[in-house]
Amino acid sequence: MSVYTVDGLHVRIDGELVVEDVGFAVGAGECVALAGASGSGKSQSCLAPFGLSPGIPAGSARLGKTELIGADPATLRQIRGKDVGFVFQHPLTALTPHLTIGAQLSEAWRQGGAPPPSRSDMIAALDRVGLDEPENRLDQFPHRLSGGQRQRALIGMAIAHRPKLLIADEPVSALDASLRAEIMALLDTLRREDGLALLLVSHDLAAIGRHADRLVMLRGGRVEESGPAARHLAAPTSAYGRELVAATPRLTDPPPDLAETGAPLLLAENVHVSFPRPGWRRGRIEAVSGASLTVHEGEALALVGGSGSGKSTLARAIARLGPLDRGQVCWREETLPERKRMLPRYRRLIQPVFQDPAASLDPQWQVSDIIAEPLRHLRPGLGKGDRAELVGATLQEVDLPAEFADRLPRALSGGQSQRVAIARALVSEPEMLVLDEATSALDVLVAGRVLDLLERLRQKRNLALLFITHDLAVARRLCHRIAVMEAGEIVEEGPAQRIIATPAHRATQKLVTASGV
Repeated sequence: MSVYTVDGLHVRIDGELVVEDVGFAVGAGECVALAGASGSGKSQSCLAPFGLSPGIPAGSARLGKTELIGADPATLRQIRGKDVGFVFQHPLTALTPHLTIGAQLSEAWRQGGAPPPSRSDMIAALDRVGLDEPENRLDQFPHRLSGGQRQRALIGMAIAHRPKLLIADEPVSALDASLRAEIMALLDTLRREDGLALLLVSHDLAAIGRHADRLVMLRGGRVEESGPAARHLAAPTSAYGRELVAATPRLTDPPPDLAETGAPLLLAENVHVSFPRPGWRRGRIEAVSGASLTVHEGEALALVGGSGSGKSTLARAIARLGPLDRGQVCWREETLPERKRMLPRYRRLIQPVFQDPAASLDPQWQVSDIIAEPLRHLRPGLGKGDRAELVGATLQEVDLPAEFADRLPRALSGGQSQRVAIARALVSEPEMLVLDEATSALDVLVAGRVLDLLERLRQKRNLALLFITHDLAVARRLCHRIAVMEAGEIVEEGPAQRIIATPAHRATQKLVTASGV
């Protein structure tokens, strides 16, 4: 019997039809996945029937025998509290920052009308979702937990009231490969043990193939194809489905044909970075310990590792964007000054591109101002006309029309926002880009196009790329070499093909296993 049935679902936002005639059913213990590019209607199809989006739904969405479409807010609130659990993409923003994990778990527990849980009940609930040291976690605030720990806590809250249906909207896209595999395995266990119906929203087709029973592929708010997940991913029936599958990076793909690299460009030796311990405890936490690496002209080097391994901290220290306790960073055999003494002629050489394109752009500035901002500091001798000409040329280089110069960030898609961020990094004519998870927030089609753009720019400009990622398949597609980090140290380094084919360190082996199964 179906736990949740959607039939002829339509959703409008501000009068615009964003979901049209979508239908599917989820049975007890079953996983149905909604897949598609950004803007395809996945999240709206999930959230609008439950009153969790600005969309106005029409059609039918039944939880058991209860019709959700047309139900009043009080009824929907009761249904959400008793029969449905939700797990969202970014656990840090989904959790209340000023409440402890225990307080939030207790609140979720009582949503379905159950009496307040005992402390031992809550410890058992967190232990069940695999959260380490559950008794201590109850008294901690969300910022004290890692990404994987927060997601486990969020899942614990979502199932605390024993729902019939769990809706997971991109629950693992912000996590590294090992954590993604662990969280998806946890969801499989909950389905098997509790008969939980799972509606999964994801752009990770590999994960869908491993965990979903059925697939509904959306495009422009409509169903493009649907049926058994394994069958449709192995042999998509639509051109759109074939495009999605082809764009998904895999470790088994043929190796890319990358151009030769040049002379050593950047040399980092024995880098150490530490931070004060939080709270009342004294001492420091060593985030990076004795890390060394070399980046050559025109080379793409991937810095890979799990969450908290020190990747971003090392990259920020190298680029003089973050602290460095000791160690040396040389550029063409010249030692770079410390962060506060980086002159424009040095700062121009290494430019960053960050993970979340929307968050890295000033929402009140036009695109032209965003791209031109580095020029005012790094090339102050340029006149207004020269700056405008450079902005136009750089927009063209990242494949954005000239009219985008007058747009605000809110009028851009995720992929367009990231192209603007890349243009801002390029406009000062750097020799190296530091890209921190620059594609992890994008869907597979958009991410693939951004990777193609980076490869083209690397060849055209002879750019060096320091590419921080938790996705080995993405690293393999773009990079000459891979350096693997664990606990602040570089534990393995070498050509990308060798690292993936014959990983020597257990950290690398774990990443390869998580990425390839």
